[in-house]
Amino acid sequence: MLPDVFRMEDSFLLRVFGRGRFSSLIFSVLVLGLVITALNIWQLSSLQAQHYLQEHGTPEGQPDPENGQTYVVYARHPDTGYLQHVYNVLDRAGYRRGSYNTSSDWDLMWAHDYPFKKIKDKMLAMKKGQRINKFPGSGFITNKVNLATSGIKNVPPAFSIPGEKGQLLKYARRFPDKLFVQKSNNHRGIQIQGLSDLDLTTEGSFVQEYISNPFLVDGYKFDIGIYTTLTSIDPLRIYVHHSDALLRFCPEKYHPFDARNKNKYVVQDDYLPSWKIPSFSKYMKELGFSFTDTLNTYIRGLGKDPANMWEEMYSTIAEVYLKHEEMFIKAMSHYPHKEAFFEMVRFDFVLDENLNVFLMEANMSPNLSSAHFPANKLLYEQVIHSVLKLVGVVQGSIRWDLLHPAGNAANDMVVANKDVMTFPELCSSPQCQETSSCNLENCDLCLKCLKESDLDMLKAAWKEQVNRHATRRIFPVPPSRVNSTQVRGTLSKSNWKMQRWFQGKCNMDINWCS
Repeated sequence: MLPDVFRMEDSFLLRVFGRGRFSSLIFSVLVLGLVITALNIWQLSSLQAQHYLQEHGTPEGQPDPENGQTYVVYARHPDTGYLQHVYNVLDRAGYRRGSYNTSSDWDLMWAHDYPFKKIKDKMLAMKKGQRINKFPGSGFITNKVNLATSGIKNVPPAFSIPGEKGQLLKYARRFPDKLFVQKSNNHRGIQIQGLSDLDLTTEGSFVQEYISNPFLVDGYKFDIGIYTTLTSIDPLRIYVHHSDALLRFCPEKYHPFDARNKNKYVVQDDYLPSWKIPSFSKYMKELGFSFTDTLNTYIRGLGKDPANMWEEMYSTIAEVYLKHEEMFIKAMSHYPHKEAFFEMVRFDFVLDENLNVFLMEANMSPNLSSAHFPANKLLYEQVIHSVLKLVGVVQGSIRWDLLHPAGNAANDMVVANKDVMTFPELCSSPQCQETSSCNLENCDLCLKCLKESDLDMLKAAWKEQVNRHATRRIFPVPPSRVNSTQVRGTLSKSNWKMQRWFQGKCNMDINWCS
């Protein structure tokens, strides 16, 4: 039906144009209107795209391949091959290598050396969104003297020299059959010596009790390297690469024992690889099992259960960080973006014949080169990939870089406020509906009580949980492995809040319980 204005002049128009011509005219006007509307929409879209290009340089959500995610390296002689596996993982993830000396617009810094001294000014100037694989203050746990003399469980008794010389002599008189080794931060020259042969006057070393009854495999002593990633300090979150570990064997059999022959009891750079140990060779070379699965199978074959051994190592690692947490917090307080930091270190343990564990050292920048043992390439690249996936540096759902950050809609697509909510019964209770309820522990995880920084922290924990890949969280302790109320009095306020949040998620979804 024609509009009224056309009906009023109907007879006149029909007389002038005729009925057929009039219908064609109306159709042409409608088509022209649609064309003009489509043209306007296209022009508006073009203007919006041009505006984004002027502001950002590349189309929205599509970083330019030549200006996409960039990593930089802080290391001595970074192109000599020892970081090649790091480069391989980042290259596969679409990163390109840049230089922190020529641009400050990098996304990730891989620091093999500690960066908070020589390039501290660049660390202080870091931008929101940049990441670096080191924590300020990590030397508190990787310093060998500090760790050995910390008094932490499962660390063999040690005495700082010369300050604790008297305590050492007293301990030696009390246990005359004990053996000792003298160490320093450079880890060179380790050898079992008699007490009278030790240097008890020079600064910077320590004397530590030697574990004289090590667990042996086919007569060889070995150590276990646990790759550990710290993702947050306040609150504390710690993960281990649970699917595998590094096993390194001494080159010569332990017996007959000779303290003058370090190849029998010291693991060095030219260690004996696991697949050359007869009992391990079949599982690793023929059947394709990992270091961890092979060791567990061997221990079970002796009628022993390895599960407690691993739990003891994990709890010892957590205790190391808990003991030094306040020092980390103080060191980190000088830097503007605490979410920028993450760090992977390797904790080295030995076992005694009863499967008791002893922590020997923590390596700030563990070897990731397979130059000596090419077969280790897979382990190293899996460890690096797991770490970068855990912290969100390697991901696939959103394309972004420092100059083209993901928007709110994209971030919410990954994890939104609703995803981090816990304790619905408590939060909906009359108690938590009160205006002052945020002062109550029962209500402080409810949405109205969470600040923006709280939500960011919980979203980071949520993403780590779903990005764990081959890692396992060891702190906060998974709810399935501990009664949260039992550890309440031992945790700081922020750590207790984090522990309760994981418990709340576990209450709602069993997949969060481990």
